[in-house]
Amino acid sequence: MGIPARLRNELKLVGLTTLFFAVWFAVLISLKWLILAEYSIEFRGVSIVLVGALIVAKVVLVLENVPLDRWIRDRSALTDVLVRTTLYGLGILVVLLVEQAFEARHEYGGFIPSLVQVMRHEDIPHVLAAAIGVTGALLVFNAMSVIRRHFGKRGLLELFLSPLPEQGKDES
Repeated sequence: MGIPARLRNELKLVGLTTLFFAVWFAVLISLKWLILAEYSIEFRGVSIVLVGALIVAKVVLVLENVPLDRWIRDRSALTDVLVRTTLYGLGILVVLLVEQAFEARHEYGGFIPSLVQVMRHEDIPHVLAAAIGVTGALLVFNAMSVIRRHFGKRGLLELFLSPLPEQGKDES
């Protein structure tokens, strides 16, 4: 496969993955907006959806190619999904905490004191909620990746576009 074809495939993969995370983040932002609107609090943060989705998509695509230890490969697909989701989710939490500490470093006299204060700050529930929401997106993405590997590139699409088989009497 030549460089132009590989570049097209890479852009398509990044684009589709970014779209997945953008939709997920847009739903989360919409929920946040609706909750804040109930208390007459204005919220602006739509641009963060696209930037965040692009960053998370690229990081996840890179990490998806990082092989986990051999014991993971010998385990079930569920173990792979749960381990990857846990690792990625913890990474997201660390990034969010570091971001908050970096933003507040001038208030608290440096990065380390700021990091300590972030853990006690009133915004920590918002950070944890964001981490939980992104981890949910990562769980779905990792599960879909395993399903895609199992069924092949077109198999997942065919699975969702084909009619459901008839439900047997003993399946209900």
